[in-house]
Amino acid sequence: MADKRQILDLVAEYHHDREAKPFTPGVTPLLASGAVLDETDRVALVEAALDLRIAAGVSSRRFEREFGAYFGLRKAHLTNSGSSANLLALSALTSPQLEEHRLRPGDEVITVAAGFPTTVNPIVQNGFVPVFVDIELGTYNATPDRVAAAIGPRTKAIMMAHSLGNPFAAREVADLAEQHGLFLIEDTCDAVGSRYDGDLVGTFGDLATVSFYPAHHITMGEGGCVLTDNLALARLVESMRDWGRDCWCEPGEDNRCFKRFDHQLGTLPAGYDHKYIFSHVGYNLKSTDLQAALGLTQLARIEEFGVARKRNWKLLRDGLDGLPGLLLPEATLGSDPSWFGFVLTVLPSAGYTRQELVAFLEGRRIATRRFFGGNLTRHPAYQDVEYRVVGDLANSDVVTDDTFWIGVYPGLTEEMIGYMIESIVEFTAARR
Repeated sequence: MADKRQILDLVAEYHHDREAKPFTPGVTPLLASGAVLDETDRVALVEAALDLRIAAGVSSRRFEREFGAYFGLRKAHLTNSGSSANLLALSALTSPQLEEHRLRPGDEVITVAAGFPTTVNPIVQNGFVPVFVDIELGTYNATPDRVAAAIGPRTKAIMMAHSLGNPFAAREVADLAEQHGLFLIEDTCDAVGSRYDGDLVGTFGDLATVSFYPAHHITMGEGGCVLTDNLALARLVESMRDWGRDCWCEPGEDNRCFKRFDHQLGTLPAGYDHKYIFSHVGYNLKSTDLQAALGLTQLARIEEFGVARKRNWKLLRDGLDGLPGLLLPEATLGSDPSWFGFVLTVLPSAGYTRQELVAFLEGRRIATRRFFGGNLTRHPAYQDVEYRVVGDLANSDVVTDDTFWIGVYPGLTEEMIGYMIESIVEFTAARR
């Protein structure tokens, strides 16, 4: 009978036998994003499966410690997705335990109109009012001035994403939040490893969120995380993630606190089992050890992945510089992005359309993606949603019509990036 070590050695051998085919221009698909997985990832997943670690356990707790340490933050809580992380982060701010600081239905949360809906949806799902501001073309982020103009008497929080890995001016926005007594949630799902003013994004706000979907900087297949340096907020996040329970013992643990039968909360009888006392209307949004086992091997490569993303972005930026008809992306002043994608806007003077350029690239097996939802206020999902707009959303409309992005993820080699550059140069040269 084979022992576990023999099985895992065979898994590693199996991985090496599945070597990728060589790159063939126009034939090999060049993805916009994707997971980069090696033999250690495959072995880690199989080992967790062999041990039947099917719920959150030792790997999950280890990942939370190590991921929190990467950011220099005291608490990290794994979730089943980045979308759930966003929901948990904002929902935690509704806790009665925050007393006069808690968010209530009808309160306003400032966010960006152009982006991915899961930054906005928790605002709506909690009964708050989204206050939409526009972005700047080039950086594709809102500016502190736009955020400041949106603050009103019912504003209680700011929740924004660092766009495609490019940080917004996080220190200035955090200062605004502090001056006005607002919570700040940084959606860093596209920006793990990006820095602003020398510090990692995700460390400026009260809470930060991360996604581990295969498109992102590291992957668990699915999964997400909420991070904070505030222990009180961390406790609220944990409660809401774990059914809303008041107890802090791990599932499967009994009386770790030595006070399991000593509590009296609500109108429950004294001594009611603390494992079944619920202090919040919560969810079950936990992840599993299978996911965390993969996350740990991916975390070991986070710096390597960031270097590759920056290299690929710079190759594209240098190779496409000066091409007519295209607005190229710019890093936010004072930032060092770990890029998620390379975003392009086709200018009105181009003599060609976004659709024509996208069709040409897709015909060459170069995948493109829209700038997520573009102007979210134009989507059917938000037609009956109460929201407020400050200023106009002219640039959000521009990206809805004329903007797309291509990949920089670590699975793309310099040869592949070169082919992408050659294709765009060829397209624009033919239309001069």
